[in-house]
This record gives sequence, structure tokens and C-alpha cells, in this order.
Amino acid sequence: MLKLSLSLQQNFQAPELVLKRAYLKKVVETSLRHIATQSNCEIGIACVDNAESQQLNLEYRGKDKPTNVLSFPSDLPDEMAAILDSFPIGDLVVCIPVVLQEALDQQKTPIEHFTHMLVHGTLHLMGYDHETSETDAEEMEALEIEILKKFGFDNPYKEQ
Repeated sequence: MLKLSLSLQQNFQAPELVLKRAYLKKVVETSLRHIATQSNCEIGIACVDNAESQQLNLEYRGKDKPTNVLSFPSDLPDEMAAILDSFPIGDLVVCIPVVLQEALDQQKTPIEHFTHMLVHGTLHLMGYDHETSETDAEEMEALEIEILKKFGFDNPYKEQ
């Protein structure tokens, strides 16, 4: 039985996107269960502004612009999961202004796009990647579509 410990840091908040801790936890747990993760996990989520996202994106990815979500997987070896009561899988940094603008551009609700970014980031923490090969991208997108369907959201990759 999966048990998730979630820490939430809201450095940036927006009235059009009220985030409830219980909802965030449900999205991450649903994502982890979907890919058959059974161990107890810890995840950190930080909601930030454009400046903080841009600084982190430049520092860690060499890209001088804010981005929707950054994933920082834990660098603990998998063998530690057997020793620890709860295994830290990593941290997500979500740039709220970017997510809100993308939601507007893509004609989605803020919570729908935020949920997609949370699922997307969680899959990155678990080792999924969409930048190395087309096959990996297709696999990751298929998982995102399946998970988002559980929340009643449409395929985020379909043409508008």
C-alpha cells in the first residue's frame, strides 16, 4: 500500500488557482499507483513565480527563461528504499504564472493544466523522459493521458 508524504511550499499564489494539499497528494498518489509504485514515498512541491523558475531553469538546465515544471529526482540509490520508512523521490518546482498562461493559450482551466504539469513532473521524478527519444516521449504521453483521464480531463496533447 502506497503512502505519500507531501511537503508544499507556496511562494506564489494566484486567486484563479487555489491549490489544496489533499488534491495535490491525490494527483501524485494516482500517478505513482498508475506506474505500479508501491513503496512509501516523499515528494516536495514548490509553487514559484517567473523569476525563481527562470533562475532555477538557467542554473540546472542552461535555459534562461521560466518553465512550467522542473523536476529534481532524488539521487539516493534505489537500495535505500528498503532501508528507509519513506523514500524521497524528489522535488517539483511549478511556475504558477507560466502554467496559468499556458492554460489560457491552450484553452484549458488552470486546474486542468496544473494537474497535467503535476502528473508530468511526477513521471519525470520516476525516470520517465520525453526528450531523449520519440518512443520514450510517446510512452510518457500515453501514461499522462491515462492518468489525467482518471480525473476527468481530456488528452492534453490533442490538437485544439
